[in-house]
Amino acid sequence: MRLDGKVAVITGGGRGIGREIARQFVAEGAVVALAAPEADEIEATADEIEAGGGRALPVVTDIREPDQLTRLADTVTAELGVPDVLVNNSGIAGPNSVLWEIDPAEWDETIRINLTGTYLCSRAFLPAMVARGSGSIVVIGSTTGKRPEPGRTPYASSKRGLVGLVRTLAWELGEHGIRVNLISPGSVEGPRIEAVMEGRAERQGKTVEEIKDEVMASSPLGRLTRPRDVAAAAVFLASEDATSITGEDLNVTAGRAMY
Repeated sequence: MRLDGKVAVITGGGRGIGREIARQFVAEGAVVALAAPEADEIEATADEIEAGGGRALPVVTDIREPDQLTRLADTVTAELGVPDVLVNNSGIAGPNSVLWEIDPAEWDETIRINLTGTYLCSRAFLPAMVARGSGSIVVIGSTTGKRPEPGRTPYASSKRGLVGLVRTLAWELGEHGIRVNLISPGSVEGPRIEAVMEGRAERQGKTVEEIKDEVMASSPLGRLTRPRDVAAAAVFLASEDATSITGEDLNVTAGRAMY
């Protein structure tokens, strides 16, 4: 098992990509801490994992709040040990509108969770990882940070910012034996992309089915990205198989982005 004995922290670990990452990490031998602002989803995921013989620690955490992230780091370290892997997965879709109709509070909230939250969470865990001299950070970005997505400027800006954060942090942490990588998923199956396509259909005066057809046509494989595909990439980047990979931006898009 590629993550045997590793301790991993996964933000947004109660649903979607985060939940699938937690499942696959445990299947590869890791113990996981799951962080999210709502208890029900991370507790359900933890219950599922423990019913299958794994170990999972749910910790209610709002990644916008530095004090809560300090508490998360202290709790994880006390109960599981210093993490070997940090998966910064938490994020929101943000508003679905043209820029001049977006409320500044919506802009700030999207940046605060998607970009600043990654900074704050990494900041909370890195001192102990640096002191130990090893670790892996995996950040979940999006191809929306690299290719146009009208109506998604706050989201696109936050995800583009993660590219710069990851590449710079990889340089800062290399001498400490810590790797930092980004995964840029394409349109991932689930409620979020359904809502995005509904918003696009409304703006463009099209049906949701027409928008879905356009999205599918932009993939050589003719499909959306599956959460399990993103999770498999996270396992790889967190494992010893990726010891020479840092500062990388890995597309997992069913071919919708090739750069």
